[in-house]
Amino acid sequence: MTHQKHFEFNAFAENTYVLYSDNKEAAIIDPGCSTPEECKCLADFIKSEGLKPIMLLNTHCHIDHILGNHFVYSEYGLAPILHRNELSLLQSLSKVAAFYGVNATPSPEPLRFIEEHEKIKLGDSTLEVIYSPGHSPGSVCFYNVKEKKLWGGDVLFRESIGRTDLPGGDYDTLEHNILTKIFTLPDEVEVFSGHGVPTTIVHEKINNPFVGSAFTSR
Repeated sequence: MTHQKHFEFNAFAENTYVLYSDNKEAAIIDPGCSTPEECKCLADFIKSEGLKPIMLLNTHCHIDHILGNHFVYSEYGLAPILHRNELSLLQSLSKVAAFYGVNATPSPEPLRFIEEHEKIKLGDSTLEVIYSPGHSPGSVCFYNVKEKKLWGGDVLFRESIGRTDLPGGDYDTLEHNILTKIFTLPDEVEVFSGHGVPTTIVHEKINNPFVGSAFTSR
């Protein structure tokens, strides 16, 4: 079984997730911790639960989702795992941080790149990679088929979707991927997004004003 702990970090109110199995192996998804206090909060939880972080996963590499990459690398020796189309965003962290007036330490280079449909093992659970660009060029979601849970980054929010006006974003691409890859998952799948509160696939099919009507009209 996969357990999770959620943190809301940094000025962008980004959701960081720690997923962990019964054997205490843990994956850190999108560490947004940007201050010593936030980093300590993350580390204290991991220590208190006796977890062994074994991987750092980035759904995408916008600044708010990777501000803690360096901390996770320095603390646990984990370099990020991400889609290759996010590499330029990862490497532009310092430039983007300067634009926003945010302090940021550059992220380590990726450990490796992930591919669509790849299956990532965490204890006795499996996360399937769903390639879902549109918010950014290489956005991915991590789907636990057995437990019907999706960690979706900024692809889909409760009654909203990821913005598409940043470099590399494209609304038509995002809509297509939500309709053909995310909305085809079972209705009861829980969606844990990069910002805001959780939702479900069925709730978004019915209530999402950006893509729900496009789905129901099919």
